[in-house]
Amino acid sequence: MDLSERIVVVGASLAGVRGIEALRNAGYAGEIVAVSVEKDMPYDRPPLSKQFLKGKLEESQISLRRKGFDDLAVEWRLGTRATKLNSGHKMIELSTGDTLEYGGLMIATGSAPRSLPAAEGLQGVHLLRSLEDARGLRSGLQKGGRLVVIGAGFIGMEVAASAHELGLEVTVVEALSGPLLRGLGEKLGETIGNRFRERGVVLRCGVGVDGFIGEGQVEGIQLADGTAIEADHVLIGIGTIPVCDWLEDSGLELNRGILCDATGATNLPDVVAAGDVACWRDPRSEEHVRYEHWTSASEQGVVAARRLLAGPSAVDDLVPLPYVWSDLFELRLAMLGEPASADEMHVCHGELSSERFLALMGKQGVFIGAVGLKRPRELNGCRKLLADRVSFEQAVREIG
Repeated sequence: MDLSERIVVVGASLAGVRGIEALRNAGYAGEIVAVSVEKDMPYDRPPLSKQFLKGKLEESQISLRRKGFDDLAVEWRLGTRATKLNSGHKMIELSTGDTLEYGGLMIATGSAPRSLPAAEGLQGVHLLRSLEDARGLRSGLQKGGRLVVIGAGFIGMEVAASAHELGLEVTVVEALSGPLLRGLGEKLGETIGNRFRERGVVLRCGVGVDGFIGEGQVEGIQLADGTAIEADHVLIGIGTIPVCDWLEDSGLELNRGILCDATGATNLPDVVAAGDVACWRDPRSEEHVRYEHWTSASEQGVVAARRLLAGPSAVDDLVPLPYVWSDLFELRLAMLGEPASADEMHVCHGELSSERFLALMGKQGVFIGAVGLKRPRELNGCRKLLADRVSFEQAVREIG
């Protein structure tokens, strides 16, 4: 089958939808088939741990396209899992038993949340990735009670803040020495952690989880230090893994995800990948990086679609500048670059203890990231300097 006849997009995620939009915007007139394991039409994930969980947004308000999807002329195969890729015959096997030929293929299957084996079959234990997950968690939290969050990353801390605002007693358990370490680093992570403690959220850091208490219904968790915490609900937020198990024998190069060049192209002809499932080459470092950010997924979907249509050497490399935001209580936190790996920090436009600040982050004398608390204009002013990889001294001089 020729690319002009049909393009299949596996994964109705942000990256997949942005890719479909880019295909149509480029004038692609062939058939587009979207395969998604989820039964819901594409929606925005960030509100699931925040506004949707608190009941401030309903399902109709989190669609990825408020004007609908009809103009994209897509055949949607919802509730269907891709189970195998036969690249030699340009064919995908589906969980329904059907096969689907493709001329071009975009893989945007995203990532799946990690769980803990002992949690299997216990009512009241939740993961949060999909809208279906969020429905279950929201329904449980509406009953009130005590919530234990395992994992103090962004998802865990967002859910902890939302649940506390709903009136629940909240404890966060983290095996690392502090919250948000992988995203913000030790000092900024502790700064945000202190804001949580001030509001009554209990943080238990530096201790792992040994198991769960309860039969059939969770009643608490057992910690590695021998103590126990009672719970009516538990959220496991300990990271994700890329959904590429169905690609093991496909011929695709896999390493912590699907290996791609800086335009989303894989080692197989007419196959691109984008979003959380993909490890794109960073043209500056020449290293492959898997970003799990909303902005990265959106940008990659567009570039990969253009690469699929245009072929080699016809699309500019995507030079990534990671951008992440999070709503934690009334704290509007946003970050650019890779602040967690910094070895020096300069705080300006406020102090760490104030309601607003901007933290500039450097590593080995180079400006590598910035974190803003309610400082969107100042943070945006860091973009060009980060893209130009200026010295930390220059960044401090010009911004701070």
